[in-house]
Amino acid sequence: MWTLMCVTIIIALFFYYYLVGTSRHKKVNEIPGPKGIFIVGNAFDFLMKAECIFYYFRYLANKYKDTFELTVGNQRFLILMHPMHVETLINSTEHNDKGYLYAFLRPWLQDGLLLSSGKKWYQRRKILTPAFHFKILCHFNSVLVEQSTKLVENLQSEVNCSKTNIYSVVSDFTINSICETAMGTVLDEESSTVSKSYKTAIHDLGTHLLYRSTRVWLHPESLFNLSQIGRAQKKTLDLITSFRNCVIDQRRQNVNFKDLYTKTMNENDDEFFVNDKRRLAMLDILLNAEQQGVMDSEGINEEVDTFMFEGHDTTATALQFAFMLLANHPDDQDKIVEEYSKLFGSSNQRLTLNDLSKMKYLEACIKESLRLYPPVYFIERKSNKPLKLRNIETTSHTKFTIMIFDLHRRSDQFIEPLEFRPERFLKEPTWHPFAYLPFSAGKRNCIGQKFAMMEMKLAISAVLSKYRLLPVTKPQDIVFTVDIVLRTRDPIFVKFEKR
Repeated sequence: MWTLMCVTIIIALFFYYYLVGTSRHKKVNEIPGPKGIFIVGNAFDFLMKAECIFYYFRYLANKYKDTFELTVGNQRFLILMHPMHVETLINSTEHNDKGYLYAFLRPWLQDGLLLSSGKKWYQRRKILTPAFHFKILCHFNSVLVEQSTKLVENLQSEVNCSKTNIYSVVSDFTINSICETAMGTVLDEESSTVSKSYKTAIHDLGTHLLYRSTRVWLHPESLFNLSQIGRAQKKTLDLITSFRNCVIDQRRQNVNFKDLYTKTMNENDDEFFVNDKRRLAMLDILLNAEQQGVMDSEGINEEVDTFMFEGHDTTATALQFAFMLLANHPDDQDKIVEEYSKLFGSSNQRLTLNDLSKMKYLEACIKESLRLYPPVYFIERKSNKPLKLRNIETTSHTKFTIMIFDLHRRSDQFIEPLEFRPERFLKEPTWHPFAYLPFSAGKRNCIGQKFAMMEMKLAISAVLSKYRLLPVTKPQDIVFTVDIVLRTRDPIFVKFEKR
């Protein structure tokens, strides 16, 4: 009985692989890439430690330079590292759907802005765009100044310690910041305790995602849910859901969002007015959309999950690398402090968005850090129609992966690409516009990129005005590992001393 079933499955796979797969991906097969095994393709190439997978991709990127192909069963993945290929893909209006691996995030983020497509994505993007309007960012700025001050105060206990795990410190700052700004919720003692479990759960989810993605037999949802790791992921998601519900419930109870703002209905006019006595949060816009019948409670859950994750984890990751780089480059630290002192002297005035725009060297340091260590170091797309990439013609049903990490380190785009050179961002770019994508690009670029830059500028300027960073972890010490965002195998440490 079992033998007959196995033989039947093998025969079915054989015909599907050769009859359906070959016709679908005929032209894609001309692209170079590591040789796979019959039927399973390259699926078994990644049965190794997470850090080994990361460096295996770097090996392939170095070997094939511009693009290469991987196969997992009947799935073809085109890995892109040339900016001209990336430009064609991202600028295409018909290839904006998220790729294969993003499906593994659906049990968590469902149809939030990161994963949705088509009309639903367009509607959600239109609803959420006002949450990051300049006027709202001005209100957010005051919150982030307060949170930056708290970050400086919390670091007082770290002064003269031999080393500080920088991620644990900045992640507290970013999760408190996203809750108070985008969610309009100040974390109390109880919810702050839950938030620590939430941050751990996010890292656990990354581990679950990696485990599943490298084991092709766990790709089907039904089989994954029955597995031990699938059951562990469910418990992790339950914890994340409880924290999200806590945030939403608190905002529902504490604010009458109907009176919080008015917005003109003219599609060509994005002006709206904020009640001076209260701050408008992104969550208020979602709650208002729910009352208008444009979104249901499930939609609110999806977007809150999406923005809680993207709004705290990616920014915390970016900050940890920025602080590590500045600790290892004291001259750049001094230039930032000098710039700050020239603009504001010894005054303790609160920095405004206009003030932050004047801090050009600080901005250059952040951009260079994002180039070397992009928190979102790869993105995926899929096509339902043929697409021509320079000399490559792909058929429909092709999956694309843009390797941002390798794109940012191309020697034909950046002089001394592995070196920290902030001054390159003080001049006109010499690189291709699509060789630098820390916030993606095109229609699906990061909706919160201005918020993230503002948050990082405020945090770094506040910390450097009070403390000198000394190196502990050096760039050459870092061992990366595969995850949802750019992770390291070991914590990143810096040392703080008072100025």
